[in-house]
Amino acid sequence: MKIFITGGNGQVGFELQRSLSSYGTIVAPSRSVLDLMDLEAVEQFLSVEQPDLIVNAAAWTAVDLAEKEHESAYRLNAELPKLLADYAALKSIWLVHYSSDYVYPGNGVAMWREGDMTAPLSIYGKSKLAGDKAVVASGAQFLIFRTSWVYGARGNNFMKTMLRLGAQRDSLSVVSDQVGAPTPARLISQVSAMSIDRVLSGGGFEKGIYHLAPTGSTNWCDFSKEIFQLAEQAGMPIKISQASVSAIKTEEYPTPAARPLNSRLNVEKLEKALSITLPSWKDQLKLTLSEYLSTRGTN
Repeated sequence: MKIFITGGNGQVGFELQRSLSSYGTIVAPSRSVLDLMDLEAVEQFLSVEQPDLIVNAAAWTAVDLAEKEHESAYRLNAELPKLLADYAALKSIWLVHYSSDYVYPGNGVAMWREGDMTAPLSIYGKSKLAGDKAVVASGAQFLIFRTSWVYGARGNNFMKTMLRLGAQRDSLSVVSDQVGAPTPARLISQVSAMSIDRVLSGGGFEKGIYHLAPTGSTNWCDFSKEIFQLAEQAGMPIKISQASVSAIKTEEYPTPAARPLNSRLNVEKLEKALSITLPSWKDQLKLTLSEYLSTRGTN
């Protein structure tokens, strides 16, 4: 089996290469080999490589920059998924695609379910939703995993930013009214592999949209405090104390793109489909920080 992974050098793509390597040959070209913004080049690549499974981990994730660069955001988040989905439908192969909590309006406190109303607040969210709709409309066999607050031991992300700032500053202000579940790239790849195994073996895993995130929820301020506490316990040079982390409202930290205040994702559909219980975000943070400490200097 040949597995085409887009965005293979990103946080999720890197972990997917590890999780899916036992299923066949991984084809994950770098940007210098295949420019995903060039859809004609992607079509040619598919024609030559003829993959048996496509896993689309590529995305335009610069949320604020998307407010200016609409075309680029839609190219990667909507047009590329459509191209991949149309190819998957034509060849009768599976497509795995990753989406975002940003497709929801982010109001209220209830956990979002897969069938709830979508109403993105930003260009990034709108482009991701357009990609979801294109995949669904293609007629392909697909899995769409909507996730939230992705971070990992590798790449640029909130956890690593906090570790850097925590070693440099005496105080910090962090938004406290945006609520969600921090999701490690490793967990995304592991659950993806389980799901792919089910669909390839005919294990009754139905195509569709699923929420993929740890259980429980937090806000960015409390997430940062948990990072600092665990880092200090691990002996890292953390200068800041939890008491020196101030909670602020979203309106006090204006950004070009609006952020959803409520990113809670109900994961019952995925848990039932795989007969699993997803771990808590706190346990996943401990594992991810431990992995980061073991790989420092290599990422």
